[in-house]
Amino acid sequence: MKSLLVVSPHPDDETLGAGGTLLKMKSQGKPIYWLNITNASIEYGWPKDFVEKRQKEIQEVVDQYNFDGWESLDLKPVELDQYPTSTIVSKISEKIKLWEPESIAIPWKDDPHSDHKIVYNALISATKSFRYPFIKRVMAMEILSETNFSDEDSFSANYFHDISGFLEKKIEIMNLFKSEMGIHPFPRSEDAIRSLAILRGSQCGFRYAEAFKILKLIED
Repeated sequence: MKSLLVVSPHPDDETLGAGGTLLKMKSQGKPIYWLNITNASIEYGWPKDFVEKRQKEIQEVVDQYNFDGWESLDLKPVELDQYPTSTIVSKISEKIKLWEPESIAIPWKDDPHSDHKIVYNALISATKSFRYPFIKRVMAMEILSETNFSDEDSFSANYFHDISGFLEKKIEIMNLFKSEMGIHPFPRSEDAIRSLAILRGSQCGFRYAEAFKILKLIED
């Protein structure tokens, strides 16, 4: 991959799904981008202290990755279905045009959370090849506490990325989202993140790996 845009329905999805890959690509001097779709807001009914804490967490995460570009659309969580699909697609498309990523990582279509499904469908519309010929790879991420809770059993990984030198940093960044992490057997825990990386690594010959499902791959 030459450059990567990760699109997350919520803050922390980017790290759970592709944190190690982002860190590795950045270490190789390749551009990395983050577009987050929803976020807590006082306007949406969240307490001021929680919103301020979340904004601080997000900025700390941004600083750790040192993204070449990032933005949060700050749409309302859990209620993405209240927005016209065209609005979501348009907002995503603006950033795709700006950053021109070669590869894009998106949530999986069968994740139980409605926001994940909506973002997936919007991204499929927003990554049409005739509109953005610079996009060569679209892939779905495996997001702990969502993808592994689907009753569709449809996420069959076909692309693996070695993150052996970056797993501990990924976990360190994930721990910045203090309200999202818990102790095993909570699905978003250090044990769960490490165990999934070990499992995926065992499938492809690496110590630790992140898994994706290729949705579109174009070779020049």
